[in-house]
Amino acid sequence: MSFTLDDKLVIAISSRALFDLAESNKIFEEKGEEEYTKYQIEHENELLQYGVAFPLIKKLLELRNPTTQETMVEIVLISKNDPNTGLRVFNSIEKHGLEITRAAFSRGRSPYKYLQAFNTDLFLSANPEDVMLALENGCASATIYEGIYSERNDDLQEIRIAFDGDAVIFSDEAEKIYQDMGLIEFQRNEKEKCEIPLAPGPFKMFLTALNNLQKAYKNEKQKPIRTALVTARNAPAHKRAIKTLRAWGIGVDEAFFLGGLDKAAILESFNPHIFFDDQHTYCLNASKVVPTGHVPSGVKNKKEFDLVE
Repeated sequence: MSFTLDDKLVIAISSRALFDLAESNKIFEEKGEEEYTKYQIEHENELLQYGVAFPLIKKLLELRNPTTQETMVEIVLISKNDPNTGLRVFNSIEKHGLEITRAAFSRGRSPYKYLQAFNTDLFLSANPEDVMLALENGCASATIYEGIYSERNDDLQEIRIAFDGDAVIFSDEAEKIYQDMGLIEFQRNEKEKCEIPLAPGPFKMFLTALNNLQKAYKNEKQKPIRTALVTARNAPAHKRAIKTLRAWGIGVDEAFFLGGLDKAAILESFNPHIFFDDQHTYCLNASKVVPTGHVPSGVKNKKEFDLVE
């Protein structure tokens, strides 16, 4: 199987998700664009240190087709820098040996409208507004939470990615019932509709793309990608989630039905390169132990947005 650019998994990532840019971002926020530009140019040959998503990106770039040895993942740098200040980021990409050759620099404007042009399957950013705009325009997107770079991920022989279910892989139709009518009605509804697949959520197509990538390794003893569903659902609501994935013809390697228990302990054991969830509370706890991306999707986020408004 030979992979063209259209066949590859394409992930767009912001410079602040890939590298630790806390210091320079602080200068931008406190002193403005002119001082920020001056600082970046003066330090453009200084190596940027790893950001939260760096281990994931590094491992994805190492994926090779077992038959042709072609790369299977394309990483695109998406930056709100201009090309001048963005040179420091590309210098660090080169020094770290990352095979990233494509980029979009939008100088302060949200880059979401360029994602489709790059055939993006996933967008990771440290900017919640950019993520929301990308998600609203049909691209699976997540805000990377601040966290500590974990060297233990460097030694993993496989890429591990974990997902929440409702409002991430699945739509929020069941979550709406839970929020409006409570747990008992939620469980009754899910048991009653266990044979009716849930509608797709914003990350359904990204999980599908990962499944397609995994198929290239079906004859390999060591599989390089492992996925997990980590959800607050439990029996009897677990059945609809499993049967929905079956109806879609896609799957996950592991599944955890936690019945409302905190997810951090399970995630620490599974040790993913990234975990995606739609609820801030779970994301905050998870980000203390694993790299975490918040998906601003579904009724829970809409309610929080309405409260802010």
